[in-house]
Amino acid sequence: MDIFNVISLLGGLAMFLYGMRLMGDSLKENSSGALKKAMSKVTNNPLKAFILGVLVTALIQSSTATIVITAGLVGAGILTLHQSLGIIVGANVGTTVTGQIIRLLDLDSSGSSVLRFFQPSTLAPIALIIGVVLIMGSFFKNAHSIGKIAIGFGILFSGLLNMTGAVNTLSQSGIIEGLFSGLGRSPVLGYLTGAGVAFVLQSSSAAVGILQAFSSTGLLAFRSIYSVIVGIYLGDCVTTAIVISIGSKAEARRVGMMNILFNLSKTVLVLIGVTVVHKLGLLDRLWDAPVNSGIIANTNTIFNLGCALALFPMLGVYEKLSRRIIKEKPAKEGKFKSVTDALNPAFFSTPALALQSCYKTLLAIFATARTSIEKSFALLKDYDPAVHKQILADEEEIDRMTDRVSKYMVGFLPHLQIDSHVAILNQYYKITSEFERLGDHAVNIADHAESMKKNDTSFSKTAFSELAVLESALGQILDETEQTFAKRDIDAAARIEPLVQVVGDLITVLRRNHLKRMSTGECDPYADTAFTDLMVEFHRIGDVCSNVGVATVVRAQPELADHEHLYFERLHAGGDEAFNAAYNRAHQRYFALLNSSPDAPAKPAAQTKD
Repeated sequence: MDIFNVISLLGGLAMFLYGMRLMGDSLKENSSGALKKAMSKVTNNPLKAFILGVLVTALIQSSTATIVITAGLVGAGILTLHQSLGIIVGANVGTTVTGQIIRLLDLDSSGSSVLRFFQPSTLAPIALIIGVVLIMGSFFKNAHSIGKIAIGFGILFSGLLNMTGAVNTLSQSGIIEGLFSGLGRSPVLGYLTGAGVAFVLQSSSAAVGILQAFSSTGLLAFRSIYSVIVGIYLGDCVTTAIVISIGSKAEARRVGMMNILFNLSKTVLVLIGVTVVHKLGLLDRLWDAPVNSGIIANTNTIFNLGCALALFPMLGVYEKLSRRIIKEKPAKEGKFKSVTDALNPAFFSTPALALQSCYKTLLAIFATARTSIEKSFALLKDYDPAVHKQILADEEEIDRMTDRVSKYMVGFLPHLQIDSHVAILNQYYKITSEFERLGDHAVNIADHAESMKKNDTSFSKTAFSELAVLESALGQILDETEQTFAKRDIDAAARIEPLVQVVGDLITVLRRNHLKRMSTGECDPYADTAFTDLMVEFHRIGDVCSNVGVATVVRAQPELADHEHLYFERLHAGGDEAFNAAYNRAHQRYFALLNSSPDAPAKPAAQTKD
């Protein structure tokens, strides 16, 4: 034994862990949409939830990820705590699939060229070759992501082979034999060792995989490894609970607590069961016999599956205990708390869920801001302090949601690996501030209404008639903006800008008409400042909606990202026939309404876009 053997062992371990992480992360990245749909449709049937937990964990190669996602869904109110019970148990069983894959180390290919392809020494380079070809070639849409999965698989097995070679060399020094013989004499020490390794590695699959690599020495006996395997369960579930508890509400933390309770019960059941069976002499042939990676994989699967079946009737007890252990802390409930609760960092590893949480929060911000705008319009004609107070309260909620979702997106960005996800997040980040500004404009309009009430000033009947036309045009712009964002409707986005320009034309005419009324004494001169300021607010509402439309267009046409000003210049230059037609239709419609008012002044000349 020398330092180079240790370096080789640690290097193999590093490759194994990185390969597992790369493969698992890539699988989660590409399957996150399907995971969201599947896990959000879990019924109250624990058996179905159990099967889903097994399948999801087998797919993404991580029980921790599955349970963290589940906790996030529970915290967001998509799943109930009761619905999560079966998923937790299923995740503990599904994580054993990794060990069954690693058991290919024991595959005997002598006399069979076909079986040789399934040996890690062959699978590793094949997977690496496929991965590199897919990444460099980019033959189809998801080629890069699938290539990363293949490379992760290849690195995982390359690391295993490296570890196996290193431990075989180390076994000649007697260190490994002395280590595991000590664990065999003290199950408690083995249990603590397994728990410690799993806690440090944050993965039960990785800990079991390392044990499988050490089994290649032929020096591991069942009596040395069963307590280590059981200890791994505890170390992994404690790590999971810690991850879940960060920034989570009580209901989500209870998911982690139920996982700990289940694994503690599993530990007790396995240790007592193995002891009883051994005392009965049923393990005599296996107890001191060398184990290989296949026996370790089977032992792990049998322990988990057997305990799942035995403890399934206890799921309700775990739920009750978790509620007693983790109390609900009284907190200030916001109007949209259920929406912001969905902004859970647990979803960072599953982008579809995190993006969906951002999307729903932004919809809530827009809906609240739009309602406030409509209320503020009404205050101009009939001021009500209670309505004004509600607008201010809703503005606080808008600011609170904006702050939460902005910070969430900043924390989420480093976890994104796919360009399309980055494009979505960029759009959401730009739109967040725009939606927040809509709420600000609603407050400003309401403040002007209050000021006019205090000063006992008002607009003329003609002015209110004209304002109604302008408000109607802004209402259509807000309709198109909602359709643009909610449905990612590019056609709706294209309809915003012509309407915004018509609103600009209306504001120009309304200002001119207002000055004429002031000169004739029809309008109160004391209301002039409020009228002028309101025109600014109305114009800015249109600008906000225009920015939302452009952000949506840029997401669909990334080449415009650095040239948004050219997009506006092209539209306003008159060279876009669709824009001109939409502008002319909107202009004719709203100026017809403006001129049809019984109090309207002389009809202005029609305007068209050439």
